[in-house]
Formats: sequence, C-alpha cells, structure tokens
Amino acid sequence: MMKFSSTLKFAALSAALLLAACTHKQEAASTAPPPAPPPPPSQPAPVTSSIIPGSAQDFKVNVGDTVHFALNQYNIEGNDQATLSKQAAWLGRYPSVRLTIEGHCDERGTREYNLALGARRANAVKEALVAQGVAAGRLETVSYGKERPICTESGEDCWSQNRRGVSVITGGANS
Repeated sequence: MMKFSSTLKFAALSAALLLAACTHKQEAASTAPPPAPPPPPSQPAPVTSSIIPGSAQDFKVNVGDTVHFALNQYNIEGNDQATLSKQAAWLGRYPSVRLTIEGHCDERGTREYNLALGARRANAVKEALVAQGVAAGRLETVSYGKERPICTESGEDCWSQNRRGVSVITGGANS
C-alpha cells in the first residue's frame, strides 16, 4: 500500500504544480496592461488645389470654356446655356478678364461656309454672355471655321467635338 500512496502523492503533487503553473499564467495575463486603444481615425488631409482662383486654368477646369453646336446650327441649347451662365458669373467675379471667343466647325462644307458659320457661333456665345451682364467691350470674336479641329477623324463623334465655341482668356487673369 505504501507504493500506491507514494504514486498517489506524486500524482497529486504533479497536479498541484500543473494547476499552480496555469494559475500563474492567468495571473500574469490579468496583470498585463490592457491593449492600447486603436488610434483615432485619421482626418483626411485637406484637399489643396494648385489652381489659382481667377486664372485661365480655373476658368477652364472649374467653369468650362467650350460650348457645342448641332450640325449647321449656331443656337445655344441646354447644357451649353448652363456653361455660359457659369462663364458670365465667373467673369462677374473677375471684371478685368478679357475673352476671345473662337467659332469652330467640322470638316464638312466649304471653307467660306465654315468661316461664316464659325463667326455666327462665336457671336452667339458673345451675345449670350452680354445678355447675362458681361460688358461687350471685354469680348472679341474670331472664326476659325474648319481650320483648327480638335479631332481629325471622319465621323459624327469626331465632327460633333469640332462644332464648338471656345472662350479663351486673353488678358486680366490671375497667373
């Protein structure tokens, strides 16, 4: 019986040591500092723009410098009227800015016809801006007809890009 009791004692001692070791690990874990809270969400960096207010780039990017026309037309419609309203408002904020309004056409038609149509398109843009309060003396017009296409392929998608009036700042803008 003696042998049994020393084996039993050994087993009991082993269990006690094992239990003590587990208890010690739990105590160590419970006394460890709590994990650091996650850092607060970072604020997005402020958006900075290299576009100078009142500059030609400001006009082109934030306002829009181009209106488009239908085939053989020079009347201003829908979205293009909205673009010209934004141009007039911008020109109101920057009264020293002067524009040249370019009239452009697609490749179809004679040179003379397209020069005349380009002139009517440029004048339509000018008249729309003047009607919204822009002084006529700040606006000049020029027709390039079909001489300065931005797209050179033959097809309606391309031709529609070339039928346009472009407002180009020629003076008074911020650098």
